[in-house]
Order: sequence, then structure tokens, then C-alpha cells
Amino acid sequence: MRILVTGATGLVGSALVRQLVAQDATVRILRRPNSPLDALGEAAGAVEHAVGDLTEGYTVRQAMHGITHVYHAAARVDLGGDLRTLRPVNVQGTAHVLNAARQEGVARVVHTSSIAALGRPASHEGLISEDTAWTGGPTRSAYAQTKRESELEVHRSIAEGLDAVIVNPALVFGTGRPDASTHQIVQAVRSERLPGVPPGGTCVVDAEDVAMGMRRAMLHGTTGRRYILGSQNLSWAQIIGTLAEAHGVEAPERVISEGWLRVAGGLAEAWAWLTRATPRFSRTMAHTASRTMRYDTTRARTELECTFRPFSDTAARIAEEESATAVSQIIL
Repeated sequence: MRILVTGATGLVGSALVRQLVAQDATVRILRRPNSPLDALGEAAGAVEHAVGDLTEGYTVRQAMHGITHVYHAAARVDLGGDLRTLRPVNVQGTAHVLNAARQEGVARVVHTSSIAALGRPASHEGLISEDTAWTGGPTRSAYAQTKRESELEVHRSIAEGLDAVIVNPALVFGTGRPDASTHQIVQAVRSERLPGVPPGGTCVVDAEDVAMGMRRAMLHGTTGRRYILGSQNLSWAQIIGTLAEAHGVEAPERVISEGWLRVAGGLAEAWAWLTRATPRFSRTMAHTASRTMRYDTTRARTELECTFRPFSDTAARIAEEESATAVSQIIL
């Protein structure tokens, strides 16, 4: 295999590259000129670097020369973003990757989507699976819409002759990227800045397990099939409580109602409009955080034989690595 990884400097992509390098794989990464390489660690020097941009199709095609297998992990993850800013990367960028892969005769592509691209169950108690029908509407974020559209690009490419598999990671936690949305959650818990917890819940997963699931999808996944990569379905109170325990701090006990969350989202949107910035919170995010979404990971566990560590182990690993980083900074 000669492997190309997009999104290699991100939370999931860097974990994947480190694992591939540890297996002595021949890896090329596609990155932007200003992409930070910190998350890759020593693996940054063990891979070939192709500098380009997903929005520039010719640079993607150049990066694809001589490649046999592709992991497409690049995306703009911005839950408060709009379609105008997200589509060029998440949809058009994906199309560039898939088109170049087909033109260059790549054997297989693993496309990294998200649980945000999945449908919603008919009842609040229902499990969401890979086959749950997509439902749009005003409560679905622009990010979710673009990840769904990127999957449609995958199916279009498959119809044109490309071999591709889709993985749908849950909410990913890990280390190495301070700008990751989940890292911001961790830091808010660690500094005891959270005023309360949302009433809903979601599925969580470790970045290292997502990377392993992607590798197993490359080897064992069925063409055109989705695989949800997730560890546990937890309430936000459980997620935040587990993180707080790992960091040795008190978790907030107050549950913030959806109404107050929507007020906060509206204020954040108004401030973003005044400052011409992307809102850090929104009414759509408030709606999502107030719902309990439960996901069925049976397909990945059985067909790909994936295993996922409990979230308590992930939280402990994050706390341990943060502590080690803090100590090293003091010494230096």
C-alpha cells in the first residue's frame, strides 16, 4: 500500500498517521502550508508531505499520484458554521478527493463522515443506526447537512466505479489538538468554568479507537457501507462527570434547560452577527445538546471486529497526558 491521508494534522487524522507509521506503512499526507504538525509528533518526520488544499482540485490530484489507498479524514468541523463556509471543504473538497482517487486508479477510499450525518429515530427511545433515514429541517446544523452531502458524493463516486467505505465516528475525544471542540469541553471542565450541564446525551469515542476503526474499514469494510464508530451512549452529566473525576475537580450539578440554552444560543448568534464572526454556540446546538441521541454500534463491532475502550479510560488518558505536558513545560 501507498497511503494518502487527508486531515492528517487533525485529532483523528494524526492518530491514524501515528498508527500507520508504527506499522511501517508508506504514508503521504496532504496538508495546507500553515497546518500545525504538533499532533503528529515524531510521525511528522516519517511521512511524505504534499502541500495543497482540498478546495484546489489540482493540488489534490497532484497529491494522489502513485497512491493506492486513501483515508479522507479532512473536514471543517464547525458546529456554528453556515453552508457557505462549510460546503467548499466538506462537500466540494470531498468531491475533489474522490474524483482524483478514481482518476488515479486508487484501490479503495475510507471516507470519514460523522454521526451528525445520520438520521433521527421516530421516538426519543429509539437507537440510531447506519440505516436510520435522514431527516432534514431547521434543527439540523449546517455541519450535519454538509457531512450528509459529502456521503452522497461518496455514493456518486461508487456508481462511477470507485471502491469506498464510510465511517461515522461519534463525538471524538483525544489529545494533541487544543482547537478541537472536545478539547474545549475538557478545558472548561478542568478549570471548573461550566455553569451546568445540558439535559441531553450522545455517543462518545476515543480518537485512537476511531483510527483503528478506519484501518479495519479499509481492510474489511463492505463497499458503500456505513460503520458507526462509538464506545458508549452517555448523558452529558455522565460525560462531564467522568472528565471531572479524571481531573480531580468537582462536576457541575445544575442541569441547564433547553429554554435557557436556546437563549444563550440566540445571544451568541447575535454577537457573532455584530462582530462578523462564527458563533461559538447557537440555537441549533442548544437543540442538539438537549436531545438524548443513542447510537447502535453493532455493525462496526461485528463486521469490522472493532473494540472501543470505555470513556473513563479515555478521560484518564487525557488527564494523564495533560499532566505530563504541564510538567514538561515547567521543566523546560
